[in-house]
Amino acid sequence: MSIFSQSMDSEKKPEPRPEDEERVIDTLAVTIVERRMTPVAIIAIEAHRPFNYIASQAMIFASPILDPMVEIIFNYKDYDVLRRAMERRANVEYLILKIENYDAFAQVYDHKLKKFLKAEKKKWKWYQRWLGIATPRLSPPDDLKNYDWRQAARDDAELRESSSE
Repeated sequence: MSIFSQSMDSEKKPEPRPEDEERVIDTLAVTIVERRMTPVAIIAIEAHRPFNYIASQAMIFASPILDPMVEIIFNYKDYDVLRRAMERRANVEYLILKIENYDAFAQVYDHKLKKFLKAEKKKWKWYQRWLGIATPRLSPPDDLKNYDWRQAARDDAELRESSSE
């Protein structure tokens, strides 16, 4: 037996991601995108990527301090699942990809909404536009009301997975 038996020719298959880890990572990604913190979160995650294991252990150490903030997004059980998930680098990359995917769909929705509002404001009289007097109430069209960017991103991810198999 060679000392190089675990060399480059033996490729490891990545472990399948548990369902609870996927759910927690998905929840975190949606929360980040909903709060419009995508660039900041991606920069922070990328900066701490080399220390992902140490950072996941620091999550245990700092949990008494972070409890009030954690309870906003997760319960403690999900926080523990997130900590275990962040120990593996593959999950860090997966989180970044999820955030970018959700952000792309959220930007499409925002663009459509801004385009609609701009078109509606052009119909207003000058005093409504410039002074804000007697502005009519706007309600987005049905296609924007019924558009859920979270579900659209999930459907897109499922479609990609099924087409790659």
